[in-house]
Amino acid sequence: MAKLKLTLGCGDYDMLKPLIEGTVAPAGIDLNVLTMASPERHGRMLRHEEFDVCELSLVAYILARDKGREFTAIPVFPHRRFRHGYAVKRMGCGIEKPADFNGKRVGLDTLQNSAGLWMRGILQDFYDVDLKTIEWWCQEEEDIPFEPAKWMNVHRVPEGKNIDQMLLNGELEGAMYPETLPSIRSGSPKVGLVFPNPKEEEIDYFRRSGIYPPMHTVVIKNEILEKSPWVAVSMLQAFQKAKTVCYQRMRDPRSFALVWVKELMQEQDTLFGPDPWPYNLKDNRTALEAVVRYEHEQGMIQKRPNVEELFFPPSLQEIQHYI
Repeated sequence: MAKLKLTLGCGDYDMLKPLIEGTVAPAGIDLNVLTMASPERHGRMLRHEEFDVCELSLVAYILARDKGREFTAIPVFPHRRFRHGYAVKRMGCGIEKPADFNGKRVGLDTLQNSAGLWMRGILQDFYDVDLKTIEWWCQEEEDIPFEPAKWMNVHRVPEGKNIDQMLLNGELEGAMYPETLPSIRSGSPKVGLVFPNPKEEEIDYFRRSGIYPPMHTVVIKNEILEKSPWVAVSMLQAFQKAKTVCYQRMRDPRSFALVWVKELMQEQDTLFGPDPWPYNLKDNRTALEAVVRYEHEQGMIQKRPNVEELFFPPSLQEIQHYI
């Protein structure tokens, strides 16, 4: 019997390499894998639904679902990242601690970018930042149009400008961007990190919240799930197997061009346990409930769903095995 031909759009990550290289294959599926950077992939899926299966911004997916878009997630989270190290300030503007963002002008990529939403929520919940007092400046057009909460003071960066330039020119006091800004990379004395020791803050946040923030999930077109509902579990199992292969490779220091890799792995195991990237609902419930709350509070979604509703039901079932 011929295998079902599907195209997966995803990032080029170590945990996905076995799928990308074809050493792991989903049962019953002939998978064509296209790797690309997140902004391109997310835009192409959210605007044109170009891929059968897609690694997608978690925040944008929840917004798309609220708008009735025709794809559904499985509990796979290929990309996570702490975000304390991406909160940037202009030096000399009065920002000495996170709460000093109150009343300031702060640049973002977009409101629905996962990095920005997580950082706004974390600052609100743990650092006494009042989001209502901040003037938000968005770099890009939203992939999915929506009306933010009325209390959000939102502006669009003028054409020909970007938030890094505006920060350096004194038009913004801060920024929360998904990648390291050019001014930070170049070591400009005009800017600095809000958290001077972000790793220390991120460890403290993890211990207090239990959350290692998921940035992306994986979605499948509803028309595929309706005709072939088995695809969800087949893809889930393939992602899980690819991650297992990655973890096996990580046990060999020769797999990394890092000097202290053994010590780094031991530190990670001590903090997070054997699997910092769990692909299930149980271990991600707290994070998912937080991101749904943030989106609802900030006006991105009208209805606040239970986290179970975000995923194709068969992909949440625990597969039984004989002893």
